[in-house]
Amino acid sequence: MIKIENVSRFYKVGNEKLTVLDDVSLTIEKGEFVAIVGPSGSGKSTLMNMIGGLDKPSKGAVIIEGEDVSKLKDKKMSKFRNEKIGFVFQSFNLEASLTALENVMMPLMIAGKPDREMKDRASSMLQSLGMGDRMKHKPTELSGGQRQRVSIARALVNNPKIILADEPTGNLDSKSGKAVMEILTDFKNQGYTIVMVTHNNQEAQYADRVIRIKDGKVEE
Repeated sequence: MIKIENVSRFYKVGNEKLTVLDDVSLTIEKGEFVAIVGPSGSGKSTLMNMIGGLDKPSKGAVIIEGEDVSKLKDKKMSKFRNEKIGFVFQSFNLEASLTALENVMMPLMIAGKPDREMKDRASSMLQSLGMGDRMKHKPTELSGGQRQRVSIARALVNNPKIILADEPTGNLDSKSGKAVMEILTDFKNQGYTIVMVTHNNQEAQYADRVIRIKDGKVEE
């Protein structure tokens, strides 16, 4: 499903070259739940951004379903990302002025789906995550755990092939965090490929496989 081939990412800072990823290679299979673990500044979020097309490698290739997405132009990359990848962020990234339902409808709106289909699919996804009675609430009227459920519903509403979760429980209490991890595990069991970035070793145990990154390299 995902193949990272000799990927490096570096930035110029004044006269110095800052290396964030250093010749990383790895493969993630279809239907696998992989946790990328490492300390702050290790390069794990940069690696996830490469997979999601939010950043491009300085060297190497990011191949998803046989296509090198690092070579895609911005417009094609946006379309690819909207169709194939669902993002779940630590900070939820919900639009404060929109209801839960409207937030979940956003990827469908970008894809140009008809109004009725957007509402039906978004409400169905929210109901499946136990948010049926909160669809008209705005993010400020929801708890952290509820906001993350809305974020997950938005990530899944377009039926993507890959879910990228960046510290998905980082802003949640332990009970809400456990519920989110169980939701991700359930979707993995339905055949989704999940890549999760975390510094929490306990949460990493939910994954099929753990990739440890340190100083921009795969440690184990």
